[in-house]
Amino acid sequence: MFDPSFTSTKHTFVCDPNECDTLVEITTSDRFGFPSGVIHNTCPCGRQMSLISSTIENTPTIERKEMQETSTVPETYNPNLLVTYKSINKGEVSYPTLKVNELEWAMEEKNRQFDRLNEAQSKINKIIDNLNANGWYNPNYDKSEVLQDLCEILNHEPKQTVTISAQVTVEVEYDIPLDEVEDFDARYFLQDNLSIDSYHGDVVVESFDVQDADVDWN
Repeated sequence: MFDPSFTSTKHTFVCDPNECDTLVEITTSDRFGFPSGVIHNTCPCGRQMSLISSTIENTPTIERKEMQETSTVPETYNPNLLVTYKSINKGEVSYPTLKVNELEWAMEEKNRQFDRLNEAQSKINKIIDNLNANGWYNPNYDKSEVLQDLCEILNHEPKQTVTISAQVTVEVEYDIPLDEVEDFDARYFLQDNLSIDSYHGDVVVESFDVQDADVDWN
């Protein structure tokens, strides 16, 4: 009788982080009549990659299909499992040990770094593409057009900082303790207790000064 269950093995390899830093995940299965064990771990750059983890699953075909569709975490996944991997930093080889979730975070951070580098390289390439006789070196290209193109490529909004001085009128109600009425100074009171701020992210209130303050004693 046909047995729908099969064994699959997921291998995760990494290449030299200083030279290539490729991450490769390969899943093999024995459902087609051959073992799912050892595989070649040659990186596209030609180097031999380091194996950092292998996960073995024995799952019925139907259940495995449901797992793929719903992205259910397999029971064999252990985020606290310790994994030892090979690290090459400035030519020095070490074998650090991390938990799986710590290694996942490190890989995710590395991917974000790659994304930032790729974005920066894309902007540099766009700038270089404009540095020719048909682009910004063209005498018909106005300086303002070049600056506008640069701002669009770099996603930068040019701004100029100004200082604004203004008079602000406020009305404050305050219950003065009777033993303080005689020595009450409205100007110093407001200077010590008022706060002026801004809801605009580009506005910084450096200082304010209360010049005059009148008190209505009625």
